[in-house]
Amino acid sequence: MIKIIFIIYFEYNYKGNIKVKLELWDIQLMQKLWDKIKNTQAYVNYSRMWPYVKPYWFRALLAVLICIPIGSLDAVIALSLKPYMDLVMVEKSVQSPWYIPFGIVAFTTIQGFLNYLATYMNTWVGGKITNDLKFSLYQKMLTFETAYFDTKKSGDIVFRFNNDADTACAGLLDNLKTFVSRLFSSISLVFVLIYNSWQLALIAIFILGCAFLPLAKIRERIKSVMDKSVAAGSTIITAYNESFAGNRTITSYNLADYQKNKFKYNLNNIFSLKIKMIQRTSWLSPMMHVIVSIGIGIAIGYGSHLILTKQITSGNFVSFITALIMLYTPIKNLGNNFNSVQFSFMAIERVFGVLESKPRIQDKPDAVELKEVDSNIKFEDVCFEYIKNKPVLKHINLDVKKGETIALVGNSGGGKSTIVSLIPRFYDVTSGSIKIDGKDIRDYTLKSLRDNIAVVFQDNFLFSGTIKENILLGKQNATDAEIQKALEMAYLDEFVKTLKDGLNTQIGERGMLLSGGQKQRVAIARAFIKNAPVVILDEATSALDNKSEAIVQKAIDNLMIDKTVFVIAHRLSTIKNADRIAVINEGILAELGTHDELMQIENGTYKNLYEMQFKNRSTEHSKEPVTV
Repeated sequence: MIKIIFIIYFEYNYKGNIKVKLELWDIQLMQKLWDKIKNTQAYVNYSRMWPYVKPYWFRALLAVLICIPIGSLDAVIALSLKPYMDLVMVEKSVQSPWYIPFGIVAFTTIQGFLNYLATYMNTWVGGKITNDLKFSLYQKMLTFETAYFDTKKSGDIVFRFNNDADTACAGLLDNLKTFVSRLFSSISLVFVLIYNSWQLALIAIFILGCAFLPLAKIRERIKSVMDKSVAAGSTIITAYNESFAGNRTITSYNLADYQKNKFKYNLNNIFSLKIKMIQRTSWLSPMMHVIVSIGIGIAIGYGSHLILTKQITSGNFVSFITALIMLYTPIKNLGNNFNSVQFSFMAIERVFGVLESKPRIQDKPDAVELKEVDSNIKFEDVCFEYIKNKPVLKHINLDVKKGETIALVGNSGGGKSTIVSLIPRFYDVTSGSIKIDGKDIRDYTLKSLRDNIAVVFQDNFLFSGTIKENILLGKQNATDAEIQKALEMAYLDEFVKTLKDGLNTQIGERGMLLSGGQKQRVAIARAFIKNAPVVILDEATSALDNKSEAIVQKAIDNLMIDKTVFVIAHRLSTIKNADRIAVINEGILAELGTHDELMQIENGTYKNLYEMQFKNRSTEHSKEPVTV
């Protein structure tokens, strides 16, 4: 292993001669230095962002390189003042350098053009990177399991998957341009300082170093407040979303004042966090102002002494002070830029915290495709819990044959919907297994598993767009004949004919322009056109009136033909003809059999439920059935 590296450099000796020196450095020391660099937050964040910068690296590099002359040209103005001051103001020479004012205008014009070009390039690259990052986040969001969204608010999702991407890219790229231009501006101006007076330059550089010291602790001071601000900001977005989606509930229950007070509380909370952020960060720029002012004061005082002792000329001094002010001015405001960079770094950490996380439900490396359901779907000793140590399902054993219709009934909250949610792997079982054709569903690819299952929920989600677009979600390459067949089987064709735009009728966000029964039939048509061998009906008619339910039930009957069906129904009369009925009570499979078999069980759960519902439907005091 190589232990050393050769370092060749040039050295001036006291006589002015140049020597070439060769030294040996321990490569382990170099490695330690590199390890420290790699562990810095800036390096980690930029290395994380590199895959997104890489496709546009040339334009990104060009944008950075353009910043070099932008910053370097600052020195031209300061440097040009020395000959102008000495010849015109002091010596009053006839041979005054008339070209200097024109040169300053020319260089400033070039600087302005380059600044525009750098801004354009940064915006272009930043926009592309932001879009790619948002796409990756959205793509990642679609991989997360249902349980992930159960614990999140809509505002959290918007912040994590959209706003953080904007903050990460915009703040980082904008400030990269600022830092690069100011870095080379500072380097060029420091050379001007040294050229005019090395004594004053040492003082100025020392003060400059002192001005940067407060930046070291700023991250720790703002991180906790920043995290709370993100959480508070997400509550505002959630409030808007809930007010939009729940506007009818707010109106019908006169909740406007309640919502206003809640919203005002959240706004006040955000205001308090902003004030805390100001308290923790806004001292930075004023402190740097004070430190910089001390440097300028010392430079003026000591510079006057150097002029009087004729160690420097008036031109040197004016040029020095100009360069010093140009150097210090952006430094005084650097605190605000530094805060912005820290916000970007924290946003990057949150973004990649999401991108690097792994969904709990995903394909195994050796997962195989499920072609079709040939024999059965079997629950073997299935247990499940949403919250640890709080079981929802307890040792469920159930064997459903191909083509069989099995109904799940029981009291509300007993675990019926949970059982059917486990089949397409919205959640994974806590213990036990669910098998299709003798193979654990976790051994199949998620895509192929879900391709074989069609689900109709109680509250089906329809996307903004047309009726046709929503139906085609079941099979995007469906023919017109298949669409027409789906409409007929869902008893939707007559309704569509009454519409001016037919299938191309816009239905609004979440299908708001359709009635409950119409939305259900669109969902059934979507499931029908998918033509999956397994159908799950999760209380698909429970929210409908009697007339709508009758039509939807006919559509459901068509959907169930030649399918393996799991049906949850709140009206027991609709599932009397199921091949078998499973009674789920407090997470336990209490009873299993046909309607007639279950009715023979003395004091049986199903019999009690059925008789209670039949009795309630026979009285005038209850227009709605008992929900089971």
